Amino acid sequence: MSARPAATRRTVLRGAALAPVAGIGLTACSTGGQATPAEPTAPVALGSESEVPKGGAKLYRDANVVVSRAQDGSLKAYSTICTHAGCAIGKLSGTTLVCPCHGSRFDAVTGEVVQAPATEPLHELSVEVKNGRIVAGPAA
Repeated sequence: MSARPAATRRTVLRGAALAPVAGIGLTACSTGGQATPAEPTAPVALGSESEVPKGGAKLYRDANVVVSRAQDGSLKAYSTICTHAGCAIGKLSGTTLVCPCHGSRFDAVTGEVVQAPATEPLHELSVEVKNGRIVAGPAA
């Protein structure tokens, strides 16, 4: 015979009552049942090369991309899909991206996390200039 007591009706009912509450905790960081916005899966033309100043960044909300330009003129591009919960980041303050879902912040120049809850950097994208237009896409 087992040394563990059998589950009582009260124990089973208590567990059933707590299950929905536990589910709330698991979904707290979800995207609310909405489809996760997509980062580019093919090259996408973003705008004029002159839109991104040296030492600055430009957010292309419709494409879920941010492009930054170093002082030497080189460009970097990152997906603006938050690595924490998959939310689209729609705010750029200086060179800091701010996620609206849980407040994660990312450096638009490096893609690195500057404020949790995200722990992974943004996904880097390939970027080039074609005929004066910035084109970004999946990393090669």
